[in-house]
This record gives sequence, structure tokens and C-alpha cells, in this order.
Amino acid sequence: MSQFEQIKEQLSLGGDYAAVAAKYRPIFAEIAQGALAREQQRILPFEQIEQLKQAGFGAVRVPVRYGGAGLSLPQLFDLLTELAAADSNIVQALRGHFAFVEDRLVAHKTQSQKLWFERFVAGELVGNAWTEVGSVQIGDVITRVTQNATGQRVVSGEKYYSTGSIFADWVDLFAFDEVSQQNVIALINRHASGVDIQDDWDGFGQKTTGSGTLRVNAVEVPISHILPFDQRFKYQTAFYQVVHLATLSGIAQAAVANFSEEVRHRTRIFSHGNADLVRHDPQVLQVIGQASAQAYASAAITQRAAAALQDAYLSHFAEQPEQDVQANIAAELESAQGQVVISRLVLELTSNLFNALSASASSTAKQLDRYWRNARTVSSHNPIIYKEKAIGDWEVNQAALPFVWQIGASPRQAS
Repeated sequence: MSQFEQIKEQLSLGGDYAAVAAKYRPIFAEIAQGALAREQQRILPFEQIEQLKQAGFGAVRVPVRYGGAGLSLPQLFDLLTELAAADSNIVQALRGHFAFVEDRLVAHKTQSQKLWFERFVAGELVGNAWTEVGSVQIGDVITRVTQNATGQRVVSGEKYYSTGSIFADWVDLFAFDEVSQQNVIALINRHASGVDIQDDWDGFGQKTTGSGTLRVNAVEVPISHILPFDQRFKYQTAFYQVVHLATLSGIAQAAVANFSEEVRHRTRIFSHGNADLVRHDPQVLQVIGQASAQAYASAAITQRAAAALQDAYLSHFAEQPEQDVQANIAAELESAQGQVVISRLVLELTSNLFNALSASASSTAKQLDRYWRNARTVSSHNPIIYKEKAIGDWEVNQAALPFVWQIGASPRQAS
């Protein structure tokens, strides 16, 4: 019997999606009802994330054996797309959590992750804090793990884009460990003394993701919570990107539904229009139809990329190194290709849908522009132009894809 067969029951191979989705759809519906008000008033979704937390949403990828739903990655991303249609901010806020869950699922191959699985099943969430603040040169890590006078490891530093951490119980913190002289992930308690999170994200879209500044000052970290970064799961960059694809797909679906509702109830018409009611105007229906098709394509591509991620997850346990390498290349490539296409599809449809209405659609009370603003913000995280270049270099030259990359100040920056 192969090792894969021996541990099969400990893996997340897929669950009863209909049952899992039925459990969470009433919560998604409640979340959707308040999304407009949260957007208008910039209210962070603490209550909504707490609902999901208490319902076990953060454990849907945890194997059934450990109390989770055991969903496959395509099932997870279907569920995230449904949640993004209700409120795209919440999916982005949970992005770091599901990435850390994935990392623990992969690490379970060589070391039991029972403790973390129990935490996830209990509702505990993990936030994200990797990006250095200010003029830190690219490649440098100012956030440091050191050893204090009593021999305890402590971490200090400052991060931006600490997405979801303000809602979380733990923070997935990227740092340099001066003791071991390596880049690490330090898992810190979000409520520990010395942890401060500011809601100072000022983007024009995805306003309520909790993506502000995190400051940590001499926060103690158990050695068991310091993880070498080079052991991080290989398809992490692709995973993070496919969360964005699910977010964009949900935005697209919500935009089509909202604009369709506006068209359905619109009574004002133009003298040079094509029907006595807007909902019967063939040109207006064409606008909605095209957007619907684009939203469909977005969701379908997201599922294709999610399937590649599932292959990468399973290949990790198959004891076939070359298969594992190829599966991870496919996951990275397909996530990048998906990003290039989906970003443009969703940006186009969220703009063109305004052609189905008139100037009244620009009302700030309706916030119909939030779909484009949110899509534009999500699409800006990993520059499309560099993804296109990487894909082209792979196709032409078989150049290695950028599985890990950083952002920071140029060493040639002006003084």
C-alpha cells in the first residue's frame, strides 16, 4: 500500500458541497443584506466574520477526521465565490487564514497538525502580515525575531497590508529570525501585549478588509510557533492569487444581479430607446447578457485554476518528486493566466454595466460603482503586466515562474 493510500483519510479530498453550502448560505444572505450600509459607512464586518467563525467556516478545508468539512480546493473556491458575491471584503479578509490552513494541511505530511486543526475547528482565525512599511529596500526584512534576556524569542516590527488580522486570533507574520539566521513565519497571538493594529487602509476599494498597519513590540513567540519560511507550501503564491480570482468572480456575479434588479424595476425610458420598458429594450438586455457571460467565464476559469491547486496539494503526498514539481508549475501558471483574463473580464463588465442604466446609476446612495472599485483594487495587488511577462517568458523560453516574490524600495531610489 502506498503512503498516499495509508494517509488518504487524513486528507481533504472533497466533501458534500451541497450540505456545506446549505449551512452557510443563510449567513451569506445576511451578510449581503448589510453590505451596502457597510460600504456607505465604512463599517468593518466584525459581526459578520464572527458569525462565520462560530459556524465553523474557517475549518471547511480541515479533514473530516479532525472535525472539518474536508472540502477540496475547487469546493473551497466555489464557496468563497458565493461569499464574495455577498461581500467581497470578507473573502479578502479571510485570505490569510485559508492560506495558513493550507500550509498546515501540507505540513501534516511530516508532522501532526492536530493542535492547529483543533484551533481551526474551534473557530480560531489567522490574519496576515508580510509587507514591510516604508522605504525598506527590496529583499530586506526589518521585522525581527530576537532572543531576550530570559531566553524567550520575541518579535518586533511593523507591517502594512495586514489583511484580516484585526478580525483574527493569530497573525501569520513574516520576519527574519536573528537566532537561526533565516526568514521565518512567526505565529503571534493577535491579543498579546505589544500587538497593535490600526484600521488605516485608505484604498478606494475593498475598504473594509482590515488591511491596515500592524505594529508588534517585543511580542513573545514560542519556538513551536516559529516556522522556517523555506518550508512554506510550494503553491502558496498561486493559492493567494486564486483567492483573488474567487473574489473577482463573486464581484462579477453580484454586479450582474444588482444591475439586473435595477433594470427590472426601472420605469424611466429615453425617447430614442427601443422599448416601452427598459427591461424589454434589446440593447439593454445585450449589456446584461454580455456581463452575465463574462461572470460565468470568470467563475469557470477560477474553478480550472482551483483544480490545478488541488493537484498540487495531492502531489505533495504522492512521493513522486517530478510529478510534484510539474503540479506546482501548473498551479502557478494557471493562476497567473487566470488573473490576466479574469481581471480584465470583471473590470470590463463592472464598467460596461452602467450602459444598461443612465446617470442615476452614479448615485452614491446606490454605490453601484463599488463593484468596479473593488475589482480594480483586487486586480492591482499582483501587477498584471509582470504576470503577463512571466507567462510569456515561460511559453517562449521555459523560464522559471516566480513562485515567491517581494516588494520594496529600489536600491537606486533617489535620496
